Amino acid sequence: MPLSALSSAPDDFDFVVGDWFVKHRRLDKRLANCHDWTAFDGEMSTHKVLGGFGNLEDNLLKFPGGEFRAIALRAFDKESGTWAIWWLDGRFPGQLDVPVKGRFKDGVGSFYADDIQDGTAVKVRFLWSRSGLNTLRWEQAFSADDGVVWETNWTMDFTRKP
Repeated sequence: MPLSALSSAPDDFDFVVGDWFVKHRRLDKRLANCHDWTAFDGEMSTHKVLGGFGNLEDNLLKFPGGEFRAIALRAFDKESGTWAIWWLDGRFPGQLDVPVKGRFKDGVGSFYADDIQDGTAVKVRFLWSRSGLNTLRWEQAFSADDGVVWETNWTMDFTRKP
């Protein structure tokens, strides 16, 4: 049974709470001037944790080469007013990704981190938005030039399950 959220909890990510169908599009090669995308389906379920100061997202990704599970954990820092998002891929259970951190402004959440992609230092950007009452969008982009040019390499479009 889920515990109730605190009345002081932020509502920024309330729009993702629930169960969703997901349409993924992933760039075949990142930061390689690639224009080929692979599309696949998935499912996602999110519920609040930490009294509403966090949430846990459970994912089923139906890659063409086989299904796997992953989670995203989000936590809100009251002092800074920012969210941190960690990703854990079930295929690599000992490897928690570097958290992206950021906040919402005008209905769009922008989250950033410094990371390494195939030996190259990159900036990572996640964008979260609500595209309709029962639809959401997430995008991931990398930049190898300190944020001057961004390459979107993964998108997820969500439709709420009935």
